Order: sequence, then structure tokens, then C-alpha cells
Amino acid sequence: MSPLIALAGRHGAPSRVSRDAVSFAGRRYLDAILRAGGEPVVISPQPLQPEDAQAMMHRFDGLVLMGGADVNPALYGQVAGPHIYGVQPEQDMFETALLRAALVQDLPVLAVCRGMQLTNVVLGGSLVQHLGELANADELLAHAPKRFPVGEEFALHEIFIDADTRMAKALGTTKISGASFHHQGILQLADDLVAVGYAPDGILEAVEHRTKWLLGMQWHPEDTAATDTAQQSLYNAFVERARLSLSQH
Repeated sequence: MSPLIALAGRHGAPSRVSRDAVSFAGRRYLDAILRAGGEPVVISPQPLQPEDAQAMMHRFDGLVLMGGADVNPALYGQVAGPHIYGVQPEQDMFETALLRAALVQDLPVLAVCRGMQLTNVVLGGSLVQHLGELANADELLAHAPKRFPVGEEFALHEIFIDADTRMAKALGTTKISGASFHHQGILQLADDLVAVGYAPDGILEAVEHRTKWLLGMQWHPEDTAATDTAQQSLYNAFVERARLSLSQH
């Protein structure tokens, strides 16, 4: 039996494909989980009380928090600046409920881009609202494509992972090329998280939980997992850990 992997879904607008609004997860996330031997299940965004989230996550063996729009700055004690976009408080609350439930149940969590940022906020950390406002902004790498949606859909850059970490073990290496699409980053790291990977310009790119199987990455491993063994290995390690949760159900 394949472990069931919950993906915190998103709402999408009606289109020619569907006359009604849709709840969705990106195909690349789904494909990476399928290649790893997991069965992805998209959970429609909805209001969840803590007990509801606990009951829901009890049915699953792992959780993926995807990339997406910005986390509400009010959640980390800031007022939204001019570069904040796409804030959806209901989405933040939905994903927060699932994350807390997964941690209580000791389920593995893969937190990608926004997912890593939300995790940091939920655990008490804060964010840089826009990397371009940092004092050394001129020295930073391109962490997102410059002309999206025209041209490339992500920026590729090196990331260095600390040895002897859960992240390095999952990737099978300490140096990767990561597909990035983000304009924010970690400001204050939550106490329960450990920094385990950086871009050459010093931007924090990878974290892991001190006591739980939770890996957070600022890049998008699913974007290149079909052709990059290290990126797919990350999903493989996640699903393999979820298989342990399945055996304990």
C-alpha cells in the first residue's frame, strides 16, 4: 500500500477547463510524489478547527506545503509593505491548522518555498518581506526569474547544504542546483528550526526541525526532480519516511 500524502491545496479561478472554481495542487508536486511511490491527495482549502485538522491528518502519512503567494505579514508582527502580494488569510489559517496537526502526530512534512516561510512564522519566526529591500540587495543572486511570465519560469543557482544533516542525507549530496522563485526570505529563524543550507550570497535556503521530520527549502525541488536525481531523492526520502507513518497506523 502506498503512503497517502496530503497536499494543502489552493483555490483557482474558473476557466475553459472547468466552468467552476477549482481546488488544485501543481502537477510537478504530484508527479514527484508518484515517482517516489506515494499517493498524493489534494485537500481543498477550508476552515479547520484544531480538532478537525487532527482528525483529517490522522488519515494521512505525510504533508506537503507548496509554494505560492505571500504569508500575511500580520502573522509575524509586521505591516504589509508595497511588495506583498496575494495574501489570503483563510489559506494561511488552513495550512497552519494542517501543519500543527502533522507536527503533533509526528508526520513528515515537506515545506516548499512559501511552505518553509509559513512554517517559520507558525513556529514563531519572521520574514524579510522583499529581498530587494535588504542593504546588500545589489549583491544578491537572482532568486526569481526577472521577466516572468515571459522567458524562464525559475532561476537556477547553487545551494550548499551542511553535511551530517537530515537535508543532506535526503538529497544525497551537500551541493545542489536549486530552481528558485521567491522574493522573500527568513528574517528571524524560529527556535524549533535549524538553518542547514545557504545560497552563495548568504540567503538561507534550507531548514529542518530540531526534533521532527520536517524539511523546509526555499527552492522548488519538484521543478527539476524529473531530471535531477538529488531533487527527486528529496521526495523519495520524504515518502520513505511517510511509509513509516503508514506502518504505524
